[in-house]
Amino acid sequence: MDASRPSSIVPENGWRRERLLPSLPEVSRSIAVRPGSKWRRIAAFLGPGYLVAVGYMDPGNWATSLAGGSKYGYALLSVALISNIMAILLQALCARLAVATGRDLAQACRDAYPKPVSWVLWALAELAICATDLAEVIGTAIGLNLLFGLPLEIGVVITALDVFLILYLQNLGFRWVEAFVIALLGVIALCFGIQIALADPEWGGVLRGFAPTTEIVTNSDMLYLALGILGATVMPHNLYLHSGIVQTRAYGETLPEKREALRYATLDSTLALMFALTINASLLILAAATFHKTGRTEIAEIGEAHTLLQPLLGAAIAPTLFGIALLCCGLNSTVTATMAGQIVMEGFIDFRLPPWMRRLITRGLAIIPAAAVTIAYGESGTAKLLILSQVILSLQLPFAVIPLVLLTASRPKMGALVAPRWLTAIAAVIATVIVVLNVKLLVDFVMG
Repeated sequence: MDASRPSSIVPENGWRRERLLPSLPEVSRSIAVRPGSKWRRIAAFLGPGYLVAVGYMDPGNWATSLAGGSKYGYALLSVALISNIMAILLQALCARLAVATGRDLAQACRDAYPKPVSWVLWALAELAICATDLAEVIGTAIGLNLLFGLPLEIGVVITALDVFLILYLQNLGFRWVEAFVIALLGVIALCFGIQIALADPEWGGVLRGFAPTTEIVTNSDMLYLALGILGATVMPHNLYLHSGIVQTRAYGETLPEKREALRYATLDSTLALMFALTINASLLILAAATFHKTGRTEIAEIGEAHTLLQPLLGAAIAPTLFGIALLCCGLNSTVTATMAGQIVMEGFIDFRLPPWMRRLITRGLAIIPAAAVTIAYGESGTAKLLILSQVILSLQLPFAVIPLVLLTASRPKMGALVAPRWLTAIAAVIATVIVVLNVKLLVDFVMG
């Protein structure tokens, strides 16, 4: 190796390849972490977790939660809770990987595994990004239809224009991206808070719903929806996203500074995901209290749910709040999926495109099937496509989770910040559960 090359890209112990450019180079280390009070330093790290939390509220999650809540009442709340716990632990590992190695998950996979393996992981990650984007395209189009009466086909095409919003926010600075996302999350929380108050759910049933039951595993239909909720919550692209955007903070390179950055980044993602659980559970509770309670157990279409909210809740504002929250979810998910797509492509194959071009390519891959299904089958077809997209995401999870667990458990790669054995053991159990559930889903599907 040429001694004149910067030491930061010399291959390190445990890695097959050298470290190249940082993740999201245009915003890497762009947010200062200034000396000062503890609270001021904590505040500097708050933000990335809320971008990750958007995965709980993307439009694909609406379809699975509406279907699960209307058909099984509060029973699948336990899945939302378990998914949330899984997400908190996995996102903590993502932050640990980023802080310890200076790599996002895509870069770490590229640098740790042989090329054939990393290329397969890249292809599967891109499939997950497309499934995520598909849900956003459909959800945003439905939101535009509910609020403004735009035909779904036109709404699908309009979603391609959001690339300009993202570019504008990125040019202002990464803090503006975070502020935009958090502001929309506040609007979503307000909308759901009002709707839950109108629905007046049975809180005893809600509490019982957080206790897991064996029926979730033995009932194949319930398992299908449970996996959809799992895929909509612990999303593969969130693992790549979080490990990239944590590095927007300009923390130091010493071990104490990295330990502090890891502690505060974990606190940020944990708080954000607990907030997201509240929103995620609210959608399922709303469906259970409104539709399951009145015997409408087959509600899966977002548009049908929107139409029925007013007569069932007796408030004219309920459908409008539903539509506003859906549109905000679609816009938020757009921002995070764009960055995740950039991290995946640049991290795995070091192929860098202008953000606008990358966004248009991924949007095109999602718009084509969404437009085709919308034109051919209408709203009922898009509802089924939304649920299917979330199951696809769930099936992709092992191919992101397993490398994450293995990498963060490696002391040669992680150094002093290697994951504790207890954390690795719990993460391994999570990965095993995900794999077993996915195998059962595939077996049930093949057996009809």
